[in-house]
Amino acid sequence: MGVSVFEEMSKLAMAEGSINLGQGFPDGNGPDDVRAAAAEALEDQPNQYPPMMGVPELRQAVARHGQRFYGLDVDWETEVMVTTGATEGLVAALLGLLNPGDEVVLFEPLYDSYVPILRRGGAVPRYVRLEPPDFALDQDRLEAAFSERTKLVLLNNPHNPAAKVFSRAELGRIAALIERYDSYAVCDEVYEHIVYDGHEHVPLITLPGMRERCVKIGSAGKTFSLTGWKVGYMTAAPALLAPIAKTHQFLVFTTAPNLQRATAFGLDKDDAYFTGLAEEMRASRDRLGAGLERIGFALAPCAGTYFINADFRPLGFSGGDVDFCAHITREAKVTALPVSAFYADEEIDSLIRFCFSKKNEVLDEALARLERHFA
Repeated sequence: MGVSVFEEMSKLAMAEGSINLGQGFPDGNGPDDVRAAAAEALEDQPNQYPPMMGVPELRQAVARHGQRFYGLDVDWETEVMVTTGATEGLVAALLGLLNPGDEVVLFEPLYDSYVPILRRGGAVPRYVRLEPPDFALDQDRLEAAFSERTKLVLLNNPHNPAAKVFSRAELGRIAALIERYDSYAVCDEVYEHIVYDGHEHVPLITLPGMRERCVKIGSAGKTFSLTGWKVGYMTAAPALLAPIAKTHQFLVFTTAPNLQRATAFGLDKDDAYFTGLAEEMRASRDRLGAGLERIGFALAPCAGTYFINADFRPLGFSGGDVDFCAHITREAKVTALPVSAFYADEEIDSLIRFCFSKKNEVLDEALARLERHFA
């Protein structure tokens, strides 16, 4: 399976005393009221095994969330399950739905856990390359990835690390091929509330013909900036959710009950919280982006997530992105991630990914260090 690029760069950052803008986690400690709800539930509610599918409070809140934001009519008892983070949900979904030899369409660059999970389950990845800097979806490449052996599509939207939000038209083309090849979709939508500049997050499950074919996965870690909690939740039609639940029961069985109940509280927060989250992240994006451009980086568009991609070639560095990330970690004491690590090959090697979900003073210091170095 290899070692995650996150682990490798984080170790180097720690050894060098670098500001780590590589791994994606916020500096803050999450909303006060959500953490207070977790503390209250810890003292006032049972702390023994909760139901395998998740506590009713959270499953009901997920159903309300789907109706409120996307118009989804969800039966919380048969169509919602809680997972120990979105990644465990992905593992349960992929191992529950796939058989050895099944083909899976996925879009690169891609989150680094996808392919090891697929290969461990015996599935065959079929890549659709999204080309920088705009990461547009090419129809010919999309169609070429499908075959009679296609079992499902693994779609990350909003997309990490491309920071792309798939348009309704792009999603429609994906949906048409899913129907043509009688396949399914597992949709990693952990950044669903972190989109910018008028872009709209459209869950694939809401498109015509997709209700019975999609698994929608969300994350308390991203929505409430509480990445250590590892609380995920999925929505799917009963026929899809049943084999996933069987897999989930033998992976972790269940998730901390107080964190589940606090997440239920959080999902019912008013609209101002969710719009405020996106606005806060947008301001951080613009702060870091303006500084990187001032230094000389060429930025790729960032429509969602809390990552921004930057081309370092204008700075005159002749090596690849892995070398560049090691160089700035050691010499400038700022860490980013090489985007080539998110592709099946390393042909694209001039982009690096920065995380901007940090405090202003952290971003400013990182920029100051880079500016001093490249001056």
